[in-house]
Amino acid sequence: MAYAVEHADKPRHQIAREVGMHRETLLRVLRGERAIGLDEAARILDACGAFPRATIVLALAGQEDLACEWMRSEMGEFLEEFFSALPAQLERTLGRRIEDVRPRWANGTSQLVARMLAKHIDDLANRDISMSLSR
Repeated sequence: MAYAVEHADKPRHQIAREVGMHRETLLRVLRGERAIGLDEAARILDACGAFPRATIVLALAGQEDLACEWMRSEMGEFLEEFFSALPAQLERTLGRRIEDVRPRWANGTSQLVARMLAKHIDDLANRDISMSLSR
């Protein structure tokens, strides 16, 4: 949270005003002197120009460095959309088989998704190169 506020393109008092919080309250939050809920955290991140869901999920997963690095990047935007779309896609695709999914498959599935994305990016790059050469 502190990183998001510190690296925002606006002053703290403006962030506090946008969130509906007094400037001193925001400072207490940033110093860890006042607890906040996920909804307040999301509003603060949003006011800072970060992608709230992606940033919060990464932070909760113990990936604070990536949360800071990706909070305003296209990767953060990708994760924001991915985390929003994934549950409905799993429900739609798996249907009743959702009960057959095992937690131990999560790591392997994440590796599979990452490899599929890398292949997709490579395919797009190769297609762009082919189109450039054919001109």
